[in-house]
Amino acid sequence: MRKLFRNKFTYIIALALVCAMSLAACGNKNAKAETESKKAVQDATESTKKAEKTEKIALSDGTYTAEFTTDSSMFHVNDAYDNKGTLTVKDGKATIHVALTSTHIVNLFLGTAKDASKDKAHLLEPTVETVDYGDGTTEEVNAFDIPVPVLDEEFDLALIGTKGKWYDHKVKVSNATPADADASVSESAGKELPDGTYNINLDFEGGSGKASIASPAEVTISGGAATATVQWSSPNYDYMIVDGQKYMPVNTDGNSVFEIPVKLDTPMQVIGDTVAMSKPHEVEYTLTFHSDSATEVLGEDGE
Repeated sequence: MRKLFRNKFTYIIALALVCAMSLAACGNKNAKAETESKKAVQDATESTKKAEKTEKIALSDGTYTAEFTTDSSMFHVNDAYDNKGTLTVKDGKATIHVALTSTHIVNLFLGTAKDASKDKAHLLEPTVETVDYGDGTTEEVNAFDIPVPVLDEEFDLALIGTKGKWYDHKVKVSNATPADADASVSESAGKELPDGTYNINLDFEGGSGKASIASPAEVTISGGAATATVQWSSPNYDYMIVDGQKYMPVNTDGNSVFEIPVKLDTPMQVIGDTVAMSKPHEVEYTLTFHSDSATEVLGEDGE
């Protein structure tokens, strides 16, 4: 009987030890899982902070126009903006606002695709903007405000589209110029030209590309105001609108010719109404007259 009791007692002790070891192992496993979970969250948070960490940008606080280029023809600034965005600098930190080509890119991440997939990763959300292509058509696209860690050097920027997969990309922000630089040049350059008549080169943008305005155009400056005689490559323009004012052709034969007020060295929006199609159609264009190309038109006596 005593031997039986001893064996039973030994069995109970052994069973208790096994249970204790099992509980300890289970506890260790849970603790390990909890530790690994915390580490994953910590790693994701640290990677996000690392990705968002920016060097101090060596530009004064203000607004700039800058080029935004990428490593892919499928991911770039909308063609209407010529690879450019608006760069804002404050307290040494920079953000660039860019409009893309569609709404198919739904999020961006400052860093790699691997880090973007982690929990707690800070994703850049889009805003929807309407792009005016200047030919009577518009389109809604996604635009983003992107932190810029460094200028004139590539940095990582991951994207995810409507298919739900992250992709790695390299982008670069470069050639930053003050946003009001062109306007300042315009004002000063225009004032440098004394009253007189000049041939001045112009840039022409907009429309389908079938029509254009001849360059150079004759520009007359009087009392600081500039008036250009512009000739279209088509006889089918029956009026133009500049600053809300309608102007009619000054000729009746040949390609359409107009006399319109212009600004020098700054892009100006105009409208041309064409009757080349089945019904009249107003089309928006952008003209830029460059005062540094001005050559004075001399009279018959050379003066």
